[in-house]
Amino acid sequence: MRLLDRYLLRELLVPLAYCLCGFLIFWVAFDLFSELNEFQSKKLLLRDMVEYYLVTTPQFLVIVLPIALLLASLYALTSHARHHEIIAIRAAGVSLWRLCLPYWGVGFLLSVAALAVNECWAPGSDEKSEEILVRRAGPKAGSLGPNRVRDLGFTNARHGRIWKIGVYDAETTEMLNPKVFWTQADGSRLWLEAERACYTNDVWTFYRVTGFKETTNSDLIPVLQTNIFPVPAFTETPEEIRSEIKITAGLSLRSSKAADIPIVEILNYLRLHPQPSRSDAAWVYTKLQGRYAAPWTCLVVVLIAIPFGTASGRRNVFVGVASSILICFGYFVLQQLCLALGTGGYTSPWLAAWLPNLTFGGAGLWMISRVR
Repeated sequence: MRLLDRYLLRELLVPLAYCLCGFLIFWVAFDLFSELNEFQSKKLLLRDMVEYYLVTTPQFLVIVLPIALLLASLYALTSHARHHEIIAIRAAGVSLWRLCLPYWGVGFLLSVAALAVNECWAPGSDEKSEEILVRRAGPKAGSLGPNRVRDLGFTNARHGRIWKIGVYDAETTEMLNPKVFWTQADGSRLWLEAERACYTNDVWTFYRVTGFKETTNSDLIPVLQTNIFPVPAFTETPEEIRSEIKITAGLSLRSSKAADIPIVEILNYLRLHPQPSRSDAAWVYTKLQGRYAAPWTCLVVVLIAIPFGTASGRRNVFVGVASSILICFGYFVLQQLCLALGTGGYTSPWLAAWLPNLTFGGAGLWMISRVR
């Protein structure tokens, strides 16, 4: 790494660290002030509150990382421009594109980091934080708990099986009163009812089972009755069922929020539903493309910051800062608008997810090429 690159990186990473720490401290202080009464009512201890904020930090980082990178980039670039360092560097034969290489590298690496955080840590924050909140006070009366779902029903469209479950525990994979219906190759329908079932050694095992075969007159003839009945042919996995629960809840709300369902769970859902309805397909595929596109906001804000920061030596610094912030505000507005249009089926999912990145990223590249 060249000495110039090390210098530029140091001047960028130091304010970036200050911005992230400042945003984190401000967020924790503000949230603690507003939620302190609830924490006290739930009898949380100091270590519980510390754990609560550690668990919810990944969700906060995904949101604030592009903003912190924008401010840090503007601060570093305007500082260089104010001291005429950019002019000196370019006079030494270093092009603006080469000078900005460390900024693009940081934007790319932070985009990859945001993707990892968004997929690996942020999705489970809500469940974990809820478990911490009820740790001391216990769940509400009549509540099944955070991992249990009552009256769960879903269809495996790929294999034509319908599941109806009285109570499902997503943590232990135990089912109470499960019923499964499917059609065989000869057209006959089979029904399987059990007292309970669990997923053991990658096989669903049913206990106290009764099996029925439906006749042409819609009569049910008992064909099976046993205490233990493993069914390797049932290929539904607990991960796919968990994805079914989350995405079905999202479909009922029709939310366009981008950062809530990880990519792997969307793909699990599509394995169970390879051909969803038109409205469901618009929502699911827009969410999927949105998950791919959202982390690259870090790279987009770098492209926006460079032309305003490098040109600020010839004008008031606050003009460049205010202009870039307004542009980023416009970016986020366009992002939410496009996601809403995509989930509503008014535009293609790919275009809805990637149009803000392509528009503002392309505009940033064009403005960089115009800098003199």
